[in-house]
Amino acid sequence: MSATGRNDLDEEAELSDAWVAGEPRTGRTPRADGEAGRSARVRVGGGAPVRGEALGRGGEPVREESVRDEEPRARRPRALVAESWRRSVRARVSPDGAARVELDEDELAASREAHPLAGAMPVIRELMGAYATDGEHLLAVCDAAGRMLWVEGHPGTLREAGRMNFVAGARWSEAAAGTNAPGTALAVDRPVQVVAAEHFRRPVRAWTCAAAPVHDPRSGRVLGAVDITGGKGLAHPHSLGFVQAVARAAESQLALLGPAPEPGRLRLSALGRDEAVLSVGGRRLRLSRRHSEILVVLAHRPDGLGGDALLTLLYEDESVTPVTLRAELSRLRALLGPDVLGSRPYRLAGVVDADFATVDRRLASGAVAAAAGEYAGPLLPASAAPGVVRLRERLADRLRAALVDRGDPGLLADWAYSAWGEDDVVVWRALCEAVPANRLPPVRARLDSLEAELSAGATGLQRPGPHTRA
Repeated sequence: MSATGRNDLDEEAELSDAWVAGEPRTGRTPRADGEAGRSARVRVGGGAPVRGEALGRGGEPVREESVRDEEPRARRPRALVAESWRRSVRARVSPDGAARVELDEDELAASREAHPLAGAMPVIRELMGAYATDGEHLLAVCDAAGRMLWVEGHPGTLREAGRMNFVAGARWSEAAAGTNAPGTALAVDRPVQVVAAEHFRRPVRAWTCAAAPVHDPRSGRVLGAVDITGGKGLAHPHSLGFVQAVARAAESQLALLGPAPEPGRLRLSALGRDEAVLSVGGRRLRLSRRHSEILVVLAHRPDGLGGDALLTLLYEDESVTPVTLRAELSRLRALLGPDVLGSRPYRLAGVVDADFATVDRRLASGAVAAAAGEYAGPLLPASAAPGVVRLRERLADRLRAALVDRGDPGLLADWAYSAWGEDDVVVWRALCEAVPANRLPPVRARLDSLEAELSAGATGLQRPGPHTRA
């Protein structure tokens, strides 16, 4: 919230002129290196542009950045880049900072061994290894939290990348390192190419990268991302298509390595999604929002629910009639089949593996790290159904409390740098107490900024908690 009382995050941020791969208004193609030409200002929020490195505590404009191009007329950045820059500003990423190396050799080795993508690395290396080495590029694979697990390729390029901490063990999530291909691909869950000056941080603007998320072939959960990073030679649409094909090949390999699904077993994935995904009978169905809510509630109540109880759990509006619910259930039964959705009471037939139930079970057994690894975000974050809201809040609060109690800096950082935890003051305080002294300054700066906003009553910049954020 700005000093004028306006919520800057609710307004369209003003970004004038272009980064390198922006849409040229004159129809000419911008230079890949962003050199020569006029300078432009980049402003986020209200008020006059000022120079700076992070969002002011009162929501004042963030920074003025010189970006030069060949054209005398202004260009707009791609929408994907502009939105990523806004998220980077909200996350208080320093444009002159560097990625932090969070895993030592032993931790890195353990993370590689335990990660599902380890099984796909032979395929990834086969498809990308020679291309990266011969082209003086790097192949990189990160986990879902943006931590680099493998960075391989041309020796000289590895040395150059090491100067900006593009190394195994470093965190390159968007919330920690600003706009970059692997971090932004994880943030938006789709393939992304970031060219030169499109990067949020200045030290990274000599590089071009393309990345694509890799999903669990059964649940659809994001496991991490595969990335190709190098110089101007990668500033081509083929780079994006190439890395997307590698990601799909990795998913196919993981499907071959995994066990065959049990007949009649349902798998429901609803964490971090507005629309759940149901795997049943060899089919993978993306459900509507209302059908997602119905299945989440029924999966939580395997003994079934009567019509009145189900109506209460699904609809805020008490004027909704049972006829409306029966119509939704009829459409859902037609989609799933009568053998999957029963009635009197309404229930799901067979065993249901729900991702939110898996997290709950692991928390109950004390496996906090495993629970955090399965947690892909709030349960149906856009849902306002009373039954879903209660489940979402309960699960997020339990996991959050367990992480704070455990005090593991890696697990706390995964939450703090996630989309749902970036404004969570309690977790940032716990992280501040847990991190080693050499990693404390940026964490302390972020915590000080959040606490200043709270003490000033700047609730306009405080987004809802982890259980309600979309």
